[in-house]
Amino acid sequence: MDVSLFDFELPEAQIALRPAIPRDSARLMVVHGDGRIEHRHIGDLPDYLRAGDALLVNDTKVIPARLRGQRLREAGPAQIEILLHRRLSDDTYSVLARPARKLAVGDVLAFGDLKAQVTARGDAGEAEIRFALGGAGLDSAIAAAGEMPLPPYIAGKRKADAQDASDYQTVFARAQGSVAAPTAGLHFTPALFDRLGAKGVTREAVTLHVGLGTFLPVAAEDTSQHRMHAERALLDGATAGRLNAVHRAGGRIAAVGTTSLRTLESAAGEDGLIRPFDGDTDIFITPGYRFRAADLLLTNFHLPRSTLFMLVSAFMGLDVMQRAYAEAIAQGYRFYSYGDACLLMPAR
Repeated sequence: MDVSLFDFELPEAQIALRPAIPRDSARLMVVHGDGRIEHRHIGDLPDYLRAGDALLVNDTKVIPARLRGQRLREAGPAQIEILLHRRLSDDTYSVLARPARKLAVGDVLAFGDLKAQVTARGDAGEAEIRFALGGAGLDSAIAAAGEMPLPPYIAGKRKADAQDASDYQTVFARAQGSVAAPTAGLHFTPALFDRLGAKGVTREAVTLHVGLGTFLPVAAEDTSQHRMHAERALLDGATAGRLNAVHRAGGRIAAVGTTSLRTLESAAGEDGLIRPFDGDTDIFITPGYRFRAADLLLTNFHLPRSTLFMLVSAFMGLDVMQRAYAEAIAQGYRFYSYGDACLLMPAR
């Protein structure tokens, strides 16, 4: 498909720089399969779910993946910034470096007391580095030296601060490994989960460690020319069994965020059965895709020309989502990671 079909103009003032407080006070646009739209709040979510439904969340935890330090050489140090992209082993990460031209294989990097060496370098700013520490020791050192990796549309307007350490993390975050938050999950509070549980809505979790490619606009002219970055995902056997039981009993699976949905669809077969999944997924969902397991989707408002806007257009129909986004802009909804959300309820 022509990527320009997924373009739209968004006033800069509608890019949220801070989340709603409390989290569940954010606005919620409910989009029905017939195109009907309701304007509510996240706290109203229990009105749209019923006993026997299951919420599927992504329990990944964002790491403070932005490190600022120095490249050390005999000629003298140079300032360097890296963004941890993906863990390759106990002590090795794939990273994006800035400025990349200052790096060469063999260079030693220092981020305070944390040291690393460049072991490989690509042509577009990417590199691989091996730290002097590994395992839990490396995790602790990164936590001490790193900054929360806010998306560029926020970081370009203000610096990350101590508040982001909690704001940019879901209340159910558990498994460390993401460089970006599964942002639909940011809207939940313990009190909202209590209300959903009282209604008979269960909660299940998958893990997908969100990488750098998830939120980027597509540079290709046609969707067939775009390739997704692979991301690590896990859906265990016990969870798969419970989700299949939800469907057998007539309940619905409501994916919280596109990362939960992509993990679910990666684990589901053509027969609709959900199976254990533990590996990389580069699933790219565009209009024409037949959904296997996801029934509802709670998600934020996404970047134009992004794979995420393509996914929601596949879920609801491009014409429905074009009208919904136009309505969201007209009604002053807040967009992107710290913004408002929409609940997508297709007719199928």
